[in-house]
Amino acid sequence: MNVLAKFVVALCLSAAPMAAPPARVPDHLPSVAARQSGKWYLAENGHAVYCYGPVVLIRQPQGGLSRVATFCKGDKTVVPLKD
Repeated sequence: MNVLAKFVVALCLSAAPMAAPPARVPDHLPSVAARQSGKWYLAENGHAVYCYGPVVLIRQPQGGLSRVATFCKGDKTVVPLKD
């Protein structure tokens, strides 16, 4: 009986192909964000702001012109700049 059991185990192990486990593919690749070039500016309130857009002149309600940076980090789209 012992010989028969060893024969069956040897037959099962030799019949099954020993394939390497499949290569693991990551579910998702880390996304690489496109770099946006920006510049640091000094805001009118004295804080430094990082903005991506151009600096433009806009009209003040009092009739003057104000220099502002556009598309800044955070929740501000337009930030008045210190002259």
